[in-house]
Amino acid sequence: MPRTSHHAPLHHAYPLILSSSFGIFHTLFSWKSSCDSTSSWPSLLRRLEELDETQRSWLLDTRKSRKPTQVDLGCITCDIRFFLFSICLVWTACLGTGIGIVVWKYGPKHHPQPPPVDNYTVALGMALNFFDFQKSGYLPPANNVTWRGPSALLDGQNTSDNVKTNLTGGYYDAGDNIKFGFPGAFTMTLLSWGAIEYGSRYEAIGEMEHIMEIIKWGTDYILETFNASNVDKIYVQVGVGNTPGQNDLTCWERPEDLDYFDDTSRIALPVYVGSDLAGEMAAALAAASIVFKDTPDYSKELLKGATALYKFAVDSQGTYSANGGLLQSEVEFYNSSGYYDELLWGGAWLYYATGNSSYLSQVTYQATNNTNPGAAQYFGVFDWDNKLVGAQLLLTRLRILQGPGYPYEQVLSQYNNQTNLVMCAYLPYFTTFPRTPAGLILFDEKRPQPLPAVANAAFLAALYADYLEAADMPIWQCGPNQFGINILRNFSQSQIDYILGSNPLNMSYVAGFSDKFPQQVHHRAASMPFDNQRYSCTGGYIWRDKNASNPHVLPGAMVGGPDNLDQFTDIRSNSAQTEPSLVGNAGLVAALIAHAKVIKGGIDIKPLFAAIPPSYPSSPPPPAPWNP
Repeated sequence: MPRTSHHAPLHHAYPLILSSSFGIFHTLFSWKSSCDSTSSWPSLLRRLEELDETQRSWLLDTRKSRKPTQVDLGCITCDIRFFLFSICLVWTACLGTGIGIVVWKYGPKHHPQPPPVDNYTVALGMALNFFDFQKSGYLPPANNVTWRGPSALLDGQNTSDNVKTNLTGGYYDAGDNIKFGFPGAFTMTLLSWGAIEYGSRYEAIGEMEHIMEIIKWGTDYILETFNASNVDKIYVQVGVGNTPGQNDLTCWERPEDLDYFDDTSRIALPVYVGSDLAGEMAAALAAASIVFKDTPDYSKELLKGATALYKFAVDSQGTYSANGGLLQSEVEFYNSSGYYDELLWGGAWLYYATGNSSYLSQVTYQATNNTNPGAAQYFGVFDWDNKLVGAQLLLTRLRILQGPGYPYEQVLSQYNNQTNLVMCAYLPYFTTFPRTPAGLILFDEKRPQPLPAVANAAFLAALYADYLEAADMPIWQCGPNQFGINILRNFSQSQIDYILGSNPLNMSYVAGFSDKFPQQVHHRAASMPFDNQRYSCTGGYIWRDKNASNPHVLPGAMVGGPDNLDQFTDIRSNSAQTEPSLVGNAGLVAALIAHAKVIKGGIDIKPLFAAIPPSYPSSPPPPAPWNP
């Protein structure tokens, strides 16, 4: 049976208290009146009897409190003071929680402070800006380059094959006003590679849209230089440098002042053979298609072009500079030493972009033509002419992170071993490559402009360290010696630090970075004031020959660099040391993003594998031979 309480609940007790109090006061008043009227005790007792039991207990029982001391909650009875204290506590907690929610939702937010920006990230932002200064064609409104304007808007209207076409856009190669297709395509491949591997870092520093815009500016131009439906020729160059009379090298003009009506100063050159050129262009478009995978229509357009170019490359069987029909006067600028490395390079990128195993079959089946040293002119060099080291590293990534196994393992293992040889040769413990007294690696002591190849090597070393770390391989083998992957990172960082100013001259070889950097960068646009005056071909010589700092700093431009003894002469006419280039800055950007300390972690593993199927065919189709 439910327990019966002898105490009324609190909300019932208050009316009872009031009623009882009123009755008592009424009785007492009546008693006083009776006393005043000489009332007797019997009449007083009769009035007392008129009170009910509760009223009499309040009046006569002095042992009981006149206030309720307990509260009946149904299942328990508790002291009223404890009950009221509990109610106040609950209401205080609710009020505090409500105030806290309001402050959290509508009050000022205090986000955790991001880590301080490191020098690599600062230099990276500047190095990316260099590409904005090199743009040809209609400059976008947001270009933020106040001393550059639209230029070369009639490119393609004058060609050596007398076929008018649209070749506006793209990038000027260096301090000149020529657009070179071969190094230009390599630049886009290298920038895309860094954007794929380190996309999360680009996102973290807010530069992903910028790097994608830079790449697209270049790939849009590449798409203009050939017909994807029927590749029978490729426009490899706009502008010439060694023809008699005035040309894009003998003239010192701003791009905005180019004389479009002088046939010898602005001409587009097609080639009809070019396994190296087409292979590099295919690599650029295939790599960019991965960068733009979230823009399907553009990505498909890039892949269509890459596929057509690679077929042209395989069918051509020749170098563009020796067999393609390039003017002999122009061959020396970017003369290609071979094309097997570009076929390996382009095929590897097409495999990553499409997942089509026929490309993987081809780049492994043709391994006999790609030993190291072999097709590459210089062992261990990765640059616009030598792609072998990069291609082998790219395929080593596939082996150690994906493990396709049979029938590719034997050749991929060979590429892995040759990658190890190159990486070992980079280390200061070995004497494969000479170094300056301050430790800058030199791949060829006779070649000027050492820094582009150094930046590329720094990128490859840091990237390989990240590959090994992602594969949980903290130790790697150099002959009988074992090294930790930080040894590779230390080498890479030491070279980048040298470029940024850790050298005997305390000179940053990136314009605008630090307090001391080259003031007379060999660059036409940067050396001439933007003063609304047009300077002719020879009229610009007053600025070329002026021994004074450039009016425009050209921030982010990495120059050619010091000599073998760490010495540097900052004179505009010393182009071997003071001229920047697209390919040089592409390697610098790739190396800097590999070292940017904006987030922890290494490469983004998945983007490069996005198109690769989960399984591999046991019997791949036989590829077409590269050398029939």
